[in-house]
Amino acid sequence: MSDLLILISGRAILAYILLLILSLVLGRKALSQMTFFDFIVGITIGTITASIALGTKYTPLGAAVALIIFGLATYIIDIIHIKSFKMRKLVNSEPIVLIKNGKIIEDNLKRVLFSLENLQMQLRKKNIFNIADVEFAVAETDGKLSVLKKSQKQPLTPSDLNLATDYKGLTIDVILDGEIMEENLKAKNLDEDWVTCELNKRGIKDIDDVFYAGLDTAGNLYVSLRNKKEEEEGEYGLE
Repeated sequence: MSDLLILISGRAILAYILLLILSLVLGRKALSQMTFFDFIVGITIGTITASIALGTKYTPLGAAVALIIFGLATYIIDIIHIKSFKMRKLVNSEPIVLIKNGKIIEDNLKRVLFSLENLQMQLRKKNIFNIADVEFAVAETDGKLSVLKKSQKQPLTPSDLNLATDYKGLTIDVILDGEIMEENLKAKNLDEDWVTCELNKRGIKDIDDVFYAGLDTAGNLYVSLRNKKEEEEGEYGLE
């Protein structure tokens, strides 16, 4: 039994190393960018990796040992990753510039296995339809694309016009599914009477009719009532 566990441990370590190398070779791609084919390939690679780790003797104990080895290896890699800059570059590589001053860097596209069509798609998702408007586009280590528009293409902000602005913080939950969030009210020095009064101003007599209510930093209360009637086909969507 001990020989089998040692064999499985060795196989699991080998499978983990192979999986790590393979992921580096295949390049970075965010989960949201994966095609159906990429998804199928990922499942297949995982299955093959499990086969390498366990060999032909699939036992609950062997599977548990392989799982523990993978977990420990991942934990150790994460610790080294935090402490070592070289390990971070080895495992996660580094951000790579794909566009600089409106010019596509073709060699870097090949390095990260980005097609021109994929690059254009990611830019369109950020409402950029002209590559010439881009100062920098950077492929991050998680496969996502960060984009900085050229200064003349960026929208004006209040600071550009020297305009004062009001503070905008987080909206706090006041009512969730008909239940008042008393702790949040206390944090704002409010109570249930205030909530009842605000709802009455909107013609709402029963708190149970409220699906959600939230209070913004300006003191405005947003209220969304429950939908008591059945949805008509296509009323709230494109189905």
